Amino acid sequence: MGTFHNDKGDLHGITVVVRTHGPRLYVGRCDHLNEQGILLLDADSHDEGQEGQTNAQYLANVRQWGHWPRIKAIEIPAKDIALVTRLAE
Repeated sequence: MGTFHNDKGDLHGITVVVRTHGPRLYVGRCDHLNEQGILLLDADSHDEGQEGQTNAQYLANVRQWGHWPRIKAIEIPAKDIALVTRLAE
């Protein structure tokens, strides 16, 4: 039997994509999502056009090969979040 974190939300432990209102997106393991924002663990970020890749190209690469967890933990405020989806979607 595993440990349950009923207070962490449905996305707890799931790798998600956080799209911001700007050019940046984040990929990471969701610790919790609430009205204040989201806490991602073992995350990475990408800006549209960074290293010559669109965000769509970056995500296609991440879905195939995984992401490099350059950010140990990051809290993204709710006001900056446009959309949160599972990486697998």
